[in-house]
Amino acid sequence: MTNNMKKMSVNPAAHVKAAKPQFVPAKYDSRSIALDVVSALARLALAAVWLYSGWQKITDPVTTRQAVRAYELFSDDTADLIAVILPIGELILGVFLLIGLFLRFSAFISAVLLLVFIGGISWAWARGLSIDCGCFGGGGGNPETTWWSYLSEILRDVVFLVLSWIVLRWPFRRFALHG
Repeated sequence: MTNNMKKMSVNPAAHVKAAKPQFVPAKYDSRSIALDVVSALARLALAAVWLYSGWQKITDPVTTRQAVRAYELFSDDTADLIAVILPIGELILGVFLLIGLFLRFSAFISAVLLLVFIGGISWAWARGLSIDCGCFGGGGGNPETTWWSYLSEILRDVVFLVLSWIVLRWPFRRFALHG
């Protein structure tokens, strides 16, 4: 035997790198259960929001078109296209969240839409437009719009944005078709 072989035979594990211990959470510890419950509730709340919003818009396309046009961000043709596509997208997003399909992607799209909506409402407020946001149906001009109307709509969307972040960060995969 050579010297190297003798060293290996004396301590064969000396040449093998020790594996780093990995943290494996308990399957049902209280923290993971709490996160699962919060994430599931956030997911279902968002699903309800998108389904309701999309349904209100798709069942009243004329008012939806007026609401999108009222922001004065797009040409009439582009606003009309958005008014057709947006409710369909909201309904699809609501279904995905409800059944748990592509959870992280759905939560990401939800967050992006909410940021766009917050931007649109802020834009209308900054320009002094008196409009109904059209968030849950309705829309167009609204002479009774106040600073509180805009602020409450933005704060509501920020709450929905936090729910989207929760689902994105901790997608509850039990009772979901896909994570």
